[in-house]
Amino acid sequence: MPRVRLKPLSRQTIVVTGATSGIGLATVRMATERGAAVVLVARNEDALQRLAEEIRGRGGRAEYQVADVADPAQVDAVAAKAVEAFGSFDSWVNDAGAFIYGRMEDVSLADQRRLFDVTYWGVVHGTLAAARHLRHQGGAIINVGSVLGDRAIALQGPYCAAKGAVKNATDAFRMEFEGEGLPISVTLIKPGPIDTPFMEHARNAMGTRGTRNPPPAYHPRVAARAILHACETPVRDLYVGTAGWLTSLGGALAPRLTDYAMEVLAKPTQTSEDPGRAERRDNLYEPKEDLSERSSLAGPAPRGRSLLLDAQMNPGKAAALGAVLAGAGTNTSRLRYHRRR
Repeated sequence: MPRVRLKPLSRQTIVVTGATSGIGLATVRMATERGAAVVLVARNEDALQRLAEEIRGRGGRAEYQVADVADPAQVDAVAAKAVEAFGSFDSWVNDAGAFIYGRMEDVSLADQRRLFDVTYWGVVHGTLAAARHLRHQGGAIINVGSVLGDRAIALQGPYCAAKGAVKNATDAFRMEFEGEGLPISVTLIKPGPIDTPFMEHARNAMGTRGTRNPPPAYHPRVAARAILHACETPVRDLYVGTAGWLTSLGGALAPRLTDYAMEVLAKPTQTSEDPGRAERRDNLYEPKEDLSERSSLAGPAPRGRSLLLDAQMNPGKAAALGAVLAGAGTNTSRLRYHRRR
């Protein structure tokens, strides 16, 4: 298996789908702040144009391509645009997603298929398009999954199912690329609750005025840090947020207990009387208001750092800290033992 070598971010061109909102928007802004060129991809042409102008106004390099990732031909056009504009690309971030709240019985099959077309098939289309280019020069493919791909939550069934499919497709792509000897790094990002406009962009089939994230939520830039780390560093998976990771862990170690807890908590933690901005509501089939990293919903400020993510991104430092803490614990125990004697 060849060693995958990834360029420093300042020398990269990065393609980002879902670039005009939430995690995708935070990612492109942070990437350009660090010197990368970006190809912005979304359905909202007005937002894409404004975002490209914003980046260029700060001295950054940006081009955009209007695309619905559910259509493979439009995704292929994104790759062609990147090559036309910058000669090549080095990393491809599959971030675009669709969202629906509601009981499985209450969400129409047409809406569930649309969600899969964007959230699952969009990742497959993007990975295939990226791999056709990167197989010759090497690079990184980063797929934004979710902890809900490990462990479903009630009232987000179609989304959880799609993210579970994303996880397994990502694992399959990774194994097959490695088996073929391709110099492509494939990373799955697993965010927990992130304070993005997705709650307002979601279609709401619950009959409530609004939707919300189960707390605690993290700032989108925390997830963006994980994505940009994967652009430079070959890594298999990255969890964003300890609470989300604990949800995955609980589902693996105590699935029935986790079922019961989620049955009790699902509705009160995901419903709200605050509908958010009407201009953003329900973008399942048509783009709505974009260009915000965070939601407009009231609530506690999102967390700006994930210690779990820091540990994953710096495993040497985490191991050293663990050894220090373990040593401190051992020394404390010995001291107490000698004092007792």
